[in-house]
Amino acid sequence: MLNQYPWWKYLVIVLVVVPGLFYALPNLFGDDPGLQIRGSRGNDVDTALMQRVDDTLAAAGIEPKGVELDGENLKVRFVSGEDQLKARDLLTAELQGSYTAALTLLPSTPSWMKTLNARPMYLGLDLRGGVHFLMEVDMETAVTRAQERYEADIRTVLREQADVRYRSVRRRADGVIEIVMRNVDDVAHAEDVLERELGGVSIEAGNDDATLLARLRESEINSLEDFALQQNMTALRNRIDELGVAEPVVQKQGDSRIVVQLPGVQDTAKAKDILGRTATLEMMMVDEEHSLESALSGGAPPGSRVYRMRDGRPILLKRRVIYSGENIVDAAASIDTQSGGPVVSITLDAVGARINQRITGDNIGKRMAVVYIEQTSVPKVDASGNPVLDEQGNQVRERRRIEEVITAPVIRDQLGQRFQIEGLDSVDEARDLALLLRAGALAAPVEIVEERTVGPSLGQANINQGFMSVMIGFGLVLVFMVAYYRVFGLFANAALAMNLVLLIAVLSLFQATLTLPGVAGIVLTVGMAVDANVLIFERIREEVRNGNSPQASIYAGYQRALSTIVDANLTTLIAAIVLFNFGTGPIKGFAVTLSIGIITSMFTSIMLTRALVNYFYGGKKLQALPI
Repeated sequence: MLNQYPWWKYLVIVLVVVPGLFYALPNLFGDDPGLQIRGSRGNDVDTALMQRVDDTLAAAGIEPKGVELDGENLKVRFVSGEDQLKARDLLTAELQGSYTAALTLLPSTPSWMKTLNARPMYLGLDLRGGVHFLMEVDMETAVTRAQERYEADIRTVLREQADVRYRSVRRRADGVIEIVMRNVDDVAHAEDVLERELGGVSIEAGNDDATLLARLRESEINSLEDFALQQNMTALRNRIDELGVAEPVVQKQGDSRIVVQLPGVQDTAKAKDILGRTATLEMMMVDEEHSLESALSGGAPPGSRVYRMRDGRPILLKRRVIYSGENIVDAAASIDTQSGGPVVSITLDAVGARINQRITGDNIGKRMAVVYIEQTSVPKVDASGNPVLDEQGNQVRERRRIEEVITAPVIRDQLGQRFQIEGLDSVDEARDLALLLRAGALAAPVEIVEERTVGPSLGQANINQGFMSVMIGFGLVLVFMVAYYRVFGLFANAALAMNLVLLIAVLSLFQATLTLPGVAGIVLTVGMAVDANVLIFERIREEVRNGNSPQASIYAGYQRALSTIVDANLTTLIAAIVLFNFGTGPIKGFAVTLSIGIITSMFTSIMLTRALVNYFYGGKKLQALPI
């Protein structure tokens, strides 16, 4: 008989609809204000910490809604935002930097649903509030640093490996390293040794017989740029963890840009200061063999350079870096019990510890300097102190390299894996320096080229307006379909409602992030989802007008409209896939919801409505159709 589904098709529909309802359900429970506590500097989150948090909150008269361990995080729920803020300040003081406490929103989904992986979908930055940064990595500086390292390596190789004498090794303005030998006969030997020991540079003859030129290979430059991007992403993630941000986003964009999104963060000045700075330390020996006065008046001797102390006093240091911030594995700020001043306690890795032990053991009685180096981007000003603007009227920024000697103490004893840095101005400076050193130095400076701040009230307003737009669009479509297609319009409305449920269920099941453009995709899907039913119903009407029976008209309507529906939805799906592949973040969010909506609407508009029509009208003798 016409228009009757076999039982297995109804079973397929039930197996799709019931799980869809279940996985969409967690989005109705809402969120609780909460804290997410994570360990720093190797401190573990365990039941002992849970009890400590419970006792601290109880002593302050704050009763949490719940405390739970979730992997490496301890999550504390509160009844109100006021309790959340009080608890954050209280626990930050109690935990004293051993743990980070981040403000967050915790889903109120029942635990039995979580065990079945039923969770609400994430809300994007524009719906939740926070800070968005687009950062540009300075690849030129990364290459320049590599050239400086190779310049020092060439001196070492010629002195220790080749055992030849050279007049000078210097890096020219174009980045080429020029090597001038004392003896022409040593040129060939030096070239062979450098080619063998330093694979990242190519060696070629210079302008005269005694000169060699070293250039970074193209493959080495590409490797350096890729490493700089990856290292900066790692360092930024570590710094964000130190800031205590729940669910941050750090993503690569293109070959030299990084997107950082910090949900819930409203202190943009603090975030920019921590993320944009490239702070590291370099240990150098003080040059006590040459006169500082001669260096100031006639230029520093080869292998040395004049630096400045924090108070502006000059000091002559040897250029060779003993070890740097790359060898630091931990750093903690504290107060020195003897002097009462702020200090940073440093822990080195195995390589740094061996170097530190050897150098300090061989140079007892001499001075070793701690050089603080920071790359930052600051607004450019003219001679009158006014900001410099570009042609578009935007503030021009310039890079500034800060190099200052924090301290240069006399080596009294042989040092090992741990030591302290003194000479800092304040506890806050010590804390920031320790944070940057713990997180790791950026491989190259970064500049914030785009910045957006979304307040929590604006995020809530976006949610309300997005929800309202979906409901208005949904309601208008429902009214039109019932008014125009009567009972068949009700079938289409049921399919449309189920389409929304399935769309939300898929987003929740895959833990996708819903953004404001994603809401726009849902609104568009609501309008497009009934297109298939309109095509089918109009085809059924046409068949009835041509004199076909009601059952034959239903059958012909679904069969003959199918190819048109598939063609229309397939072309839209291809466009959505192209948007996803070539678009940036907001465009991707729109493309994802649009793609899912097209797929779910194909199921609901064709299979679900057909099941409803077959159930109520299939196999029956009909004189007319309520369409």
